[in-house]
Amino acid sequence: MEKFIPVVVIKELSETDKILTALKSSGIMCAEITFRTACAAEAIAYAVKQYPDMEIGAGTVINATQCHAALEAGATFIVSPGLSAEVAAVCRKAGVPYYPGCVTPTEIMQALDLGISTVKFFPANIYGGLAALKALSAPFPQVRFIPTGGVDRGNIDEFLAFDKVAAIGGSFFVKEALAKMEEKK
Repeated sequence: MEKFIPVVVIKELSETDKILTALKSSGIMCAEITFRTACAAEAIAYAVKQYPDMEIGAGTVINATQCHAALEAGATFIVSPGLSAEVAAVCRKAGVPYYPGCVTPTEIMQALDLGISTVKFFPANIYGGLAALKALSAPFPQVRFIPTGGVDRGNIDEFLAFDKVAAIGGSFFVKEALAKMEEKK
């Protein structure tokens, strides 16, 4: 798993090249393309074909139907804002990592019951940030977290220094990469 997981919203398929090229030029070889738009599955399929050296996953996957579409498009990992037993089952059967959003002890226990030990912590800033991750790590030492939402350049180093953080997710990676690309023009 990459240390940085950019949350990518593709509104039109034509945006895919610009965004993924910008991420690559920033040294980020991963993208979580969200299922928030009508062209998400098409964008994932395009990205998988055109950027075979990048890890392309699907985000904001909230049900089995979306999960099947993402996997058929070639997604190599699935991320949800919450925990879905249906999505977990589809991913388990397909042998694809699933990172559900879990912020409470109950949700983390449910994830563990489903065989999931790496979870998305979203929105990190609303649910207590790094202090919450440290508190949750005490009863769940086997769990690793992907904080997303409210993580930015001002606090990313603190999150990365915590050994229970598997990766950082965020849309700010895309904004930074696009800004860098514009500066080079």
